[in-house]
Amino acid sequence: MGGILGKPDSKQQREIEKQLKKDAAEFDAEVKLLLLGPGESGKSTLAKQMKLIHLGGFSDAERQQFRDICHSNVLNTAKVLLAAAKQFGYKLDKKSNEHAKLVDGASLADELDDGLAAAVARLWKDSAIQKAFGRYSEFQLSDSAKYYMDSVARLAEADYVPSDEDILRVRAKTTGITELVFTVDSTKFRLVDVGGQRSERKKWMHCFDGVTAIVFVVAISEYDLMLYEDQNVRRMDESMQLFDEMCNSPVFVGTPIVLFLNKSDLFREKIKQVDLSTCFADYKGGADFERACAFTKAKFEALNKSPDTKRIYPHVTCATDTENVTVVFASVKDALMSTVLGNAGL
Repeated sequence: MGGILGKPDSKQQREIEKQLKKDAAEFDAEVKLLLLGPGESGKSTLAKQMKLIHLGGFSDAERQQFRDICHSNVLNTAKVLLAAAKQFGYKLDKKSNEHAKLVDGASLADELDDGLAAAVARLWKDSAIQKAFGRYSEFQLSDSAKYYMDSVARLAEADYVPSDEDILRVRAKTTGITELVFTVDSTKFRLVDVGGQRSERKKWMHCFDGVTAIVFVVAISEYDLMLYEDQNVRRMDESMQLFDEMCNSPVFVGTPIVLFLNKSDLFREKIKQVDLSTCFADYKGGADFERACAFTKAKFEALNKSPDTKRIYPHVTCATDTENVTVVFASVKDALMSTVLGNAGL
């Protein structure tokens, strides 16, 4: 009989080979979705939705971890708004100065206690902060800034436990590679989420093997915003460049792409205030939401250099809306399964 460091006997060898074949068969049977897109597009929010919808949600321990991140998001938002108000030359009300000192002196790792929460709430009401918030497109601010600032008192409660919405809206930079495995209608899915920031993209190539489809996420609402990493590059331009690279890469010849035009809720409101022509000079559709979505979708589809052989499945999504994501993913699943079976000649 083989020892710990020796060769396994024939029976053990057969068992090992049997298990390897079983693992290989299961791997071949699964649908591997590679979740790609630039930072701030909402990729990780979609991954969280899959966990909520198909894996029973988050445990108590996970929610406690998100509690600290939620507190950090509040403090970071307050700090960013204070810095923006100063940059724009907006002066705080005298009564807000002490609150500003308390927030400025706090660490992002600090507990959001009653004192800090009261300071943040007071600053949020200050006209200088509100004016700065009104110019959010001119500096880097989380999409969920208003949500968290409006909720500061609730988040500071001693027995606070993050809700599903709190978790979906929380911002935490994705680093490394995260995999989520779940089953829908007897089909096994493996969703691979990798960081979208430029510094994280070198890790993407490690996830390319065995990909069934790419899920590419674009924040359709960020057509007037600049990258965190480069204030001279529009987020939409970065998204289109990345999509072009992935769509036309020889690595993904024939690999279908699910295109999520995400953050539709924010886009619907922004299009009323900021014309899409600020990003696309040839856009003439005005504030019409449907026309703006169709125009943006066409821009991305036009990047596909092999339309006869490469399928793109575009969807307008709101990743923080569980019902919307449920319906869209069901549609995506049906389309992908049809493609997979077609490619297999079934």
